[in-house]
Amino acid sequence: MKLFFVLFISFLVSYLLTPFLRFIAVRLKILDLPSKRKVHKRATPLLGGIAIYLGFFIGLLFDLKNLNQFLPILNGASIILVLGLIDDIKGLSASFRLLCQILVSLGLILCNLRITFLPAGLWGDIGEIILTVLWLVGLTNAFNYLDGLDGLACGSAIVNLLCFSLILYNTKQDYLVMVAMALGGACLGFLPFNFPRAKIFLGDAGSTFLGFSLAGLAILGNWAEDSIVKITIPLLILGVPIFDMAFTTVMRIKEAKVRNFLEWLQYSSKDHFHHYLVDLGMRQSGAVVFIYFVSLSLGISAFMVANDQAIEAVLTLTQAGIIFGIIASLMVIGKRRRSGWELR
Repeated sequence: MKLFFVLFISFLVSYLLTPFLRFIAVRLKILDLPSKRKVHKRATPLLGGIAIYLGFFIGLLFDLKNLNQFLPILNGASIILVLGLIDDIKGLSASFRLLCQILVSLGLILCNLRITFLPAGLWGDIGEIILTVLWLVGLTNAFNYLDGLDGLACGSAIVNLLCFSLILYNTKQDYLVMVAMALGGACLGFLPFNFPRAKIFLGDAGSTFLGFSLAGLAILGNWAEDSIVKITIPLLILGVPIFDMAFTTVMRIKEAKVRNFLEWLQYSSKDHFHHYLVDLGMRQSGAVVFIYFVSLSLGISAFMVANDQAIEAVLTLTQAGIIFGIIASLMVIGKRRRSGWELR
């Protein structure tokens, strides 16, 4: 009963605050303006991520005695939110944002929160620290990149949190279920204003906050006893933003759009997973729903593999990789053919 109460409170706070924050964003001219690299055609208020953050935070207050478990991640996510808010209002360089994200991730590691599956020892510790930073920073930015169509990042987060919640509930990690429900409720409260036609955007503040929070939740949760299964579950549930970042990076390098890491950080274009789907003829809402179902499918696979052994986890990851490979191939071929027709 308490879980649903937290879900409802987080939903209600986010739902009621979103119109107010939209009004503030319009008055202060905190807007996302249209450009060639963006899909939307009119100036749209930002600050939606603040509504999600406040709904989430107020939901967490209903279980203060266990808040210490999640406090390091909440503190880190709060810093990421503020950093994104400054970027939304004034703009920050990509290199500065990356540096701050790395420092926040290292702060989380100092609180003894990190990926753990490598053999004990100096090199194992160093490897786990590097992987943890890559995981946190990578997903923080991957969710930012995913926020390219109305409702995509927020709705995907809801699907991801639902899948995390089911596994956490099944393994009796009650407090983390409440954390996932609180964040999911806050996202649900915001979604009606962001999909199918956005009246307000998450902004970099909201998308990076969601990415960091989900990445942190994945590290904090005890997903399985077997180390391979333990890392497979978050990889599957968060497979879409991981695939999007990997696919986009490979295509940019292949097409010589970027030549070094700094250019990759600064480059921005309509060349993500969701953009390819729209280019192939899907409506924007259709592309968003398609990605929701891909995420849900991967989440179901994660739930099924939770009680399996390493070999089943490896096979499931391989299957997911093959499916994403097929999707990527069809998108590239379809886009090339469509471009060819347009040239004729």
